[in-house]
Amino acid sequence: MALPVEPPVSPMLAKAVKGMPPQDGSLYYEPKWDGFRCIVFRDGDEVYLGSRNERPFTRYFPELVEAVKNELPPRCVVDGEIIIVRGESLDFDTLQQRIHPAASRVKLLSEQTPASFVAFDLLALGSESLMDEPFSVRRARLEEALAKAGDSVRLTPVTQDDRVAGEWFDMFEGAGLDGIVVKPGDLPYSPDKRVMFKVKHERTADCVVAGYREHKSGPIVGSLLLGLYSPDGRLHHVGVAASFPMKRREELVAELAPYRLDDLSEHPWGAWAEFAQGGSEGQRLPGAVSRWNAKKDLSFIPLRPDLVIEVAYDHMEGDRFRHTAQFRRWRPDRTPSSCTYDQLDRPVRYDLGEILAR
Repeated sequence: MALPVEPPVSPMLAKAVKGMPPQDGSLYYEPKWDGFRCIVFRDGDEVYLGSRNERPFTRYFPELVEAVKNELPPRCVVDGEIIIVRGESLDFDTLQQRIHPAASRVKLLSEQTPASFVAFDLLALGSESLMDEPFSVRRARLEEALAKAGDSVRLTPVTQDDRVAGEWFDMFEGAGLDGIVVKPGDLPYSPDKRVMFKVKHERTADCVVAGYREHKSGPIVGSLLLGLYSPDGRLHHVGVAASFPMKRREELVAELAPYRLDDLSEHPWGAWAEFAQGGSEGQRLPGAVSRWNAKKDLSFIPLRPDLVIEVAYDHMEGDRFRHTAQFRRWRPDRTPSSCTYDQLDRPVRYDLGEILAR
């Protein structure tokens, strides 16, 4: 490749804020897509799909490589998000399954669950780097560059009306989007810096603490494993709470010690070992081998499911929390059996096609 901006490039990031920043005359508001962040590099027939951690996505999405050749300018660098659309909404679970080591499986999945690319920034076009240009200029150039894009490469909608952004924040969640990204119009492209803003949904839920994983630094609590009961009485693993100071992680070991179970067969997730080998159907358990890091230890220390905590979360992906939940408080007043899926808010469904058509 001989582009003015060459891989790898770490994407520009956003920092979380509590409320929607009011329009100051320069702000742009975009939907926050829930997929794989990706910077696309195209130099003629050469295409490179760079991930957020600078590892290439290229081999996992051959259909996007072809789409980039057909729908993007011959020489360009475009920042965006890889998504999979199922029905009227995004499907992140299916997207995760696209990261597979077997070439035959990659080919099959590219045909069965094809991905799309949503573009939201332009870093280079032809022989010109746009990294130092303000976002307002990059956005205008991006709209021109994608004028002939098709169904596989889409341009994210944008507004400079904060009232419209507030409406998008409420409506678009039903299509699987998880908030709004706010970009100052005078912002140059700043790799790996949190110079944009993101506004995300936050809700709370009471969850059973059914185990914990140890921290990578030693035998202290790394994350609490959270569970919710389904109508059939099974406790499903729905995510983790992991944001604790180091001193608090040490204290939790002693506090949780009375609830430890030595025999996993007595635990609601006693089938974990079977699940790790590919068994156990119908119940969400706390993990097999990570598709991102095969060496990552996903074993856990089981606890009697007697403790309840309140956590904050942004949204659900299927029957689990999409991101790490935030600890709020212990709930000794709640019984574990009352921690069910029924307590969760479900956003009103919204057709993703309506968003992409804007």
